Amino acid sequence: MRVETAVQRPYLFKGSGFLWLGLGLLFALSIAFLLPVTPQDYWWYLRIGRDTLAAWAVPKVDALSSSQAGTPVIYHSWGAAVLFWLAYKVGGLPLTVLLRGLLVGVTYPFVWVTARRGGAGRLGASLALLTAVLTSSNNWSLRPQLFAYPLFAFALWILYQWQLGRSRLLWVLPVLSLLWVNLHGSFVILILFVGAALVFGEGDRRWLALAFLGILAATLANPRLFGAWTYVLHSVTDASSQLFSAEWRPPVNSGWQMNIFFVWLLGFPLLAACSPRKLSRLEWVWFLGYGLLALWGLRYVIWFVLLLAILTPLLLAPWEQRTLGPSRPGLPVVNTVLGLIFILLPLAFLPGVREIWWRQAPPVTENTPAAATEWLRARPALPGPLWSEIGFSSYLEFALPSRPPWIDTRFEVFPVAQWQGYRDVTNAVWNWQALLDATGANLLMVSVQNQPRLLEALDGSYTWCRLYADPVAVIYARGACGVP
Repeated sequence: MRVETAVQRPYLFKGSGFLWLGLGLLFALSIAFLLPVTPQDYWWYLRIGRDTLAAWAVPKVDALSSSQAGTPVIYHSWGAAVLFWLAYKVGGLPLTVLLRGLLVGVTYPFVWVTARRGGAGRLGASLALLTAVLTSSNNWSLRPQLFAYPLFAFALWILYQWQLGRSRLLWVLPVLSLLWVNLHGSFVILILFVGAALVFGEGDRRWLALAFLGILAATLANPRLFGAWTYVLHSVTDASSQLFSAEWRPPVNSGWQMNIFFVWLLGFPLLAACSPRKLSRLEWVWFLGYGLLALWGLRYVIWFVLLLAILTPLLLAPWEQRTLGPSRPGLPVVNTVLGLIFILLPLAFLPGVREIWWRQAPPVTENTPAAATEWLRARPALPGPLWSEIGFSSYLEFALPSRPPWIDTRFEVFPVAQWQGYRDVTNAVWNWQALLDATGANLLMVSVQNQPRLLEALDGSYTWCRLYADPVAVIYARGACGVP
């Protein structure tokens, strides 16, 4: 954007600038490597990636659950599933966690560089980066959306360069669209972002218009052609997702991360009103558009936070320059070495490394029924079908395909009535036993963490017998007491 105050071109990767970036990445990468791998969607994406490569085709019918087996299903994020599976196949969970760190380690520096190139000071850009990391790290689960973050950050940087009269990298935008449409359904974010720049931006619109046409054309370069668009439409209108998935609901001021988000959101207009650096039309459109998206659904918060991490230090830049003066190289060698140390230090937290020096290192996975699944694998004679907690289902679908569960975390695959039944069984409502009987289940895998009411009800039931228990999962069978 064209900055109204005189701001010297900042030092980016020299001296104290690189040192501040390294400090921000120290926190970002440490969090990325320490976050546990939770069941939810990750494991069934591994299964889809494995099946896609085995058949050289994306599955078109459900082969994961017992209740919807054979019904048509769409796996739009097949590319991310394949990448997850390849990382897991080559290096297991340690390489997968490293992959998450690399994606995070690319996304947030691009945001930092974009802010600095726009005129932000080293301190403001770094503090905004750290705030964005703390606010959005709850969106770093191992899911396909993770691959879209660096694409979004790169697009942000390209568009800010375009605003400054540098159009030579606009050809990259269709390439980003081509990748994005095969990795995650949020590819529409790029279209909205560039479309707003085409209407309200200040760069050369002719070249951006050509890039925009290329972006639209690239969305058809996927296994389902126009099906990518119908998938997005289905996702935002699917009743099961809207009613039962927390990420589609508006964010609420609960927890320290959301506290930071709402303070940032509410304080930004005041900062924009007081700052000598005024937002352009395009920046206001981006702020209002992505702010409304973030308030509409929790899943959109991270896109808005990445944008705020650029706009906020730009508004702070005049005050920072007046207070601290222009950025100076300082001691380039010392600062560069310290910055590299900050960036490399988090590698000590990688799974497989941290266990060497950290006696009580946190586990790589959390709430994953690995032991219970192995126990079940060793007892194929136990009668099914299997009903399990939805996070457990994701792991079972990957680790024990011979035991397809009744329901899993793919909200759009299962009808509303099925989700209502699952919720009522989980909460052990008055007719929970009749609801379980209706599923035909003879075997249950229940979560100690997420289904305490159901555990209590099952232990008081004469119909179900507890066969196995560990701190994560409990397995019950219908009238099967005494089974070894």
